[in-house]
Amino acid sequence: MTGSGNDFVMIDGRTSSPADWPRETIARICDRRNGVGGDGLVFVTPAGQDTVRMTYYNSDGSPAPMCGNAALCSTRLACRLEMADPAGMTLVTDAATFSTRCVGPGDLAELHLPDAAVPVVINVNLEAGEHWIRLGTVGVPHVIVLVDDVAAVDVDRRGRTLRFHPECGPGGANVNFLSRTSRSTGTSTDPLAPAWAIRTYERGIEAETLACGTGTVAGALALADMGLAELPLPVLSASGKVLSVSARLDGSTGRDVWLCGEGRVVARGVWLDR
Repeated sequence: MTGSGNDFVMIDGRTSSPADWPRETIARICDRRNGVGGDGLVFVTPAGQDTVRMTYYNSDGSPAPMCGNAALCSTRLACRLEMADPAGMTLVTDAATFSTRCVGPGDLAELHLPDAAVPVVINVNLEAGEHWIRLGTVGVPHVIVLVDDVAAVDVDRRGRTLRFHPECGPGGANVNFLSRTSRSTGTSTDPLAPAWAIRTYERGIEAETLACGTGTVAGALALADMGLAELPLPVLSASGKVLSVSARLDGSTGRDVWLCGEGRVVARGVWLDR
């Protein structure tokens, strides 16, 4: 499945469990040349009436408590497999328990996130083209960097440096770069084009990914807190897909936070290299 370009190998938890998948096996199936390929591996398992559990692993086989785009994909898959009511279900993760729902007849889903503290400025030296750097947690830790132009950022180099910065703690953080798009700079007349764009370096994958749901939420909260954008805010991901964040700022806290984005099935199959 793909969530705005953030792609995952999804497994029906009724037929296989995480205990069947050691770390090296997960890394093999997520390999883009010798396996199926994916940013992560996700188990979706019934856990009660209209309740499903999402168990998530990064592409290197390491567990992660939460992934926003994986949650959107899990919601759509739970609906497709008739595990839960598409109009509203409970998604259990290692980070928290969330309300989710499918949106319309297509591939969109919405995830209701817990209240989140607005990312705060951290003590990191800025490079050319960077305006400020903040750190916050939405499911997992996220660094937010406001830049002149995301297209000009060497995401793998700069992201790797910031991901391991001491300010991020021993586990490090995902790194998200945001800039205005041609719409907000007046060079595009498309009224539907998002005014902001994002690119992300993800820990556990240790490379740029095409979208990051919780990173987009952290970035939207930071922009709103700075008075640079209003919520709800559509944000253009590196895949060209749009993720939308709605929330209400209450001082330094984002409340009633919703993330809306894609959860699309692209293929079904049987993996033989076990």
